[in-house]
Amino acid sequence: MSDKKTILSFEVFPPKKDDEFENAFATMDKLAALNPAFISVTYGAGGSRSKKTVEIADYIQNKLGITALAHLTCVGNKKEDIDAVCAQLKDAGVTQVLALRGDRPADMTDEQFDSRDYKYASELVAHLRETTDFTLFGACYPEKHFEAMSSRADLQHLKEKVQAGATELITQLFMNNDVFYDFQEKCLACGITVPIHAGIMPITSAKQVATTISLSGTSIPKAFSDLVARYGENPEDMRKAGIDYAIRQMQDLIDGGADGVHIYSMNKPKMTAEIVGALRL
Repeated sequence: MSDKKTILSFEVFPPKKDDEFENAFATMDKLAALNPAFISVTYGAGGSRSKKTVEIADYIQNKLGITALAHLTCVGNKKEDIDAVCAQLKDAGVTQVLALRGDRPADMTDEQFDSRDYKYASELVAHLRETTDFTLFGACYPEKHFEAMSSRADLQHLKEKVQAGATELITQLFMNNDVFYDFQEKCLACGITVPIHAGIMPITSAKQVATTISLSGTSIPKAFSDLVARYGENPEDMRKAGIDYAIRQMQDLIDGGADGVHIYSMNKPKMTAEIVGALRL
């Protein structure tokens, strides 16, 4: 067991509709009560909810007194769009940004995709380092980004992102901690030494396996497949089993001295509170 203190953080997403903000703020209140080191706020496909991201990040930073980490994607944004959102974040007192390429919007043409201002997140990181004083986070993929030619090439791109200015990293979700520990070793071997926060999403329904996990490209270990086979048809039992699996996964990461555990909370404060309450931090 490591004596190193692991940082705990959450990810949330902004509401899709303006009249849902009151509920969103109530959710943030409950999550803030769990005392995370920071709360990250997603950006929406192609930056479609950037204004809402700024509003939620503003609330977290200034009303709740918790450090906000605002996601910022470049796949659907021109340079001037990025600069405008950065100005809004700065005005709101937000000091940390997770710089992402982002997923290609469904309605984006090939011409639009090929002519975008920033082809890679590393280019966005470099721009933000030159034009802002944000603390910059980047994303990483323990099981390789699905577009990367190889794990080795993916690590090289990650190193370029760090060299461009990313000072901390957050992983895509994974279900097998051995994958994460192997990824850590490979990062160190190629000179990536910045803190890496392990991204964990509690899978509490069989439906999530077919959607979230398959879309992310995350492999499913036999232990979790067996769990789904046993409890998948009983929603309440599956929920309990999925939360227990996530707790055991996170506790192992904490005991192993991970820099951070980033919980993809799915805006579910009750579930998140159950997990945090069970962890030995």
